[in-house]
Amino acid sequence: MSWIGKVFLTAILFWTPDFFPSFRVKTAICFLQASANQIVEFGQDGKSAEDGEDGIQGKDNEALTIFADGSPLNLNLSGQDGSKGTDGGIGISALCDNQPLNVNYNLIGADGGNGGTGGNGGDGGDSGSLTIYATNKDFLKQISIQADGGNGGEAGKGGDGGDGCQCPQPYWTVESCTGKPGSPDYSCGTKEYRCLNGEDGKNGRAGRDGRDGKLGTLTLINSNTPLPPDRISASVSMNELKSRGFSLSKNVWETRKGAVNLFAQDSIINDQYLELVERVESAVVLIWNAPQPFAPDRDRNLTLSLQDDQTIKIDIPSDIWLQTNQVQKNNVTELFVFNAIKADDANKLESKGLSGFGEQLQLEIIDKAEKSDVIDSTFKIKYSVSNSSEARFRSVKDYTVRYQGEISPTLVSYNDNRFIIDIGKLPIEPRYLQLDRAIQVQLEITRSFGDNSVVTNIVEQDILGPFN
Repeated sequence: MSWIGKVFLTAILFWTPDFFPSFRVKTAICFLQASANQIVEFGQDGKSAEDGEDGIQGKDNEALTIFADGSPLNLNLSGQDGSKGTDGGIGISALCDNQPLNVNYNLIGADGGNGGTGGNGGDGGDSGSLTIYATNKDFLKQISIQADGGNGGEAGKGGDGGDGCQCPQPYWTVESCTGKPGSPDYSCGTKEYRCLNGEDGKNGRAGRDGRDGKLGTLTLINSNTPLPPDRISASVSMNELKSRGFSLSKNVWETRKGAVNLFAQDSIINDQYLELVERVESAVVLIWNAPQPFAPDRDRNLTLSLQDDQTIKIDIPSDIWLQTNQVQKNNVTELFVFNAIKADDANKLESKGLSGFGEQLQLEIIDKAEKSDVIDSTFKIKYSVSNSSEARFRSVKDYTVRYQGEISPTLVSYNDNRFIIDIGKLPIEPRYLQLDRAIQVQLEITRSFGDNSVVTNIVEQDILGPFN
């Protein structure tokens, strides 16, 4: 900054102090210190005060369960009040030395310390909830209940800021001379200086009032015996279901208004409450009518789930397949099992290869699990032909599909766990069934049992001939 700028800045600050009303004194110091000996602080800044402490949160009240029989009763479940936050401390005033007099520089007083922020009020404690067993709602008229939340604590006040140092002598002049007395260049004059007051510390903010605790809530149960908990799902062994059955249950609730009106006059409680309107109970019994022995599956678990429509959903493990029928009788579900296999038994099919050619071309499939008398089987085929001369000696990939589709059950014979598929009687052009043809048969077999199914794929490649 040029000397002209320094002089101009000094002139603004000291001769027109209200020109920038928002210009802080300490900011002015920063600018003035750019020119040596223009402004000096006197006194010592005051320290800022400590903040107030937060109030203690009020304790929540405990939940209570009672059995009402019409006897008078006074209950207090109110939450505890929160305590007040403490006030912020008062800022320390600046330590002010005597203002230096008639000095040849400007002065500014030390600032006061800031006041502390007030502590927050403690939150009020929540009221305890109330559960009442009563066979008659009129019994509640004999009960006076106070279940309001605790009051939130009052916030602490902010502390006052400390005083800054004041200037007893805001203006003064000092004579100064240049040159030697008696010489032509000797001259004297006066220069005016100024003292600025130090700033007072800021007042601290007030804290936040604590929140009031929550009102207690009512749960009303039309019974004089303890209510069993919900049991809407369970994993149960098949043996237990067969020997004694298993029960699921669910309590059905409804949210209602008007809790205050149920109690004695001047009672305090949340007006919205829960009331038990129904208890749903449903049982499952397993009836084993399958020709297969029950013992291997006795320890397997079924998953039972009580649905909203009061029916029971039954999930069976994926590794066992059951053919079942469910019969609902009042609140009892009877699960009849009339066939059972292991899931992997449905997939134990093995090809015994192709034989013949022309209309006599057949494919033989063996059921190694020997379960095809109870498993439904459907067949799809993709019949492809290769024109490669090398197909007789090595595997080739130039097969062209000549027929694909479902195989009619009339072309599949089954006997003694053995399937014979008459491929030669499918609508395939005779030239693609001729002797010495290189063929590929891709078979897709869908095996179904009750609600379960699995797909098995078998691929055979061969050269058609009398002994293939």
